[in-house]
Amino acid sequence: MDALSRVEQALACAVEQSLAVAVAHTQEPGCPPRLAAALRYSVFPGGARIRPRLALAVACACGEDNPEIADAAAASIELLHCASLVHDDLPCFDDAPIRRGKPSVHRAFGERIAVLAGDALIVLAFQTLARGAAASPRRLAALVNIVARAVGMPGGIVAGQAWESESHVGLAEYQRAKTGVLFGAATMAGAESAGAESAPWRLLGERLGEAFQVADDLRDVLATEDELGKPIGQDKRLGRPSAVSQMGVEGATTHLKRLITEAVDSIPQCSGAAGLKTLIQLEAQRFLPPRLAERAA
Repeated sequence: MDALSRVEQALACAVEQSLAVAVAHTQEPGCPPRLAAALRYSVFPGGARIRPRLALAVACACGEDNPEIADAAAASIELLHCASLVHDDLPCFDDAPIRRGKPSVHRAFGERIAVLAGDALIVLAFQTLARGAAASPRRLAALVNIVARAVGMPGGIVAGQAWESESHVGLAEYQRAKTGVLFGAATMAGAESAGAESAPWRLLGERLGEAFQVADDLRDVLATEDELGKPIGQDKRLGRPSAVSQMGVEGATTHLKRLITEAVDSIPQCSGAAGLKTLIQLEAQRFLPPRLAERAA
């Protein structure tokens, strides 16, 4: 466990350093000061950083030969996630007053700056990827395609947000676009950044992403606002598809466990497969903290 903790700490430090470097590029003289402040506010302090740590863990398992590319890929994934949170919280969507235990970006800086901050983070993600992988154009091209497909149309997180404006959407389709695709991009980008074939890694990310979304649905009904650092009961209030509303708490909890098992079983053969399996099992245990798992029982 000590060795595992050291690995987790190293991954977390690498993510924070890469994000700090990326955001620093936006803080140069000439940038509108409130927008620059909003960008930093959107990224730091962060949440669990699950997606970028997953990307780096997969890169390590595949025997990465250029850490700069892996770091850039991981940072780009997290910047896109941060952008999605800024836009998700806007008054035209969830109108969320808090995020990560502090005022949401539009509450802290105003709606116009929040829209621009989210837009700027999307662009910054691709700038970061271009800088980090410039010396490896073949990998860069593949990474841009992986990341862009996870964000845009027809099935990226933009589509996931748009499904909330439709009169009907299936739970699996909604969760895949809303959450699963960016997790899938994290595992695929991790493999691609290490020079490995990316396609076999999609299932791992998508299963973990779906598991994370189911856990989020459970947290939305089981946790308190202080525990989550954001409003609770949002799925019911906004009429969104939810694993809990369709399966009940017990059914959603069983489904969560099944998804985690399927994710671990899907890990492709690679030099670091055993260590990655252990790391993911440990991470997945945190999706639904023990105190909430007891409430779900």
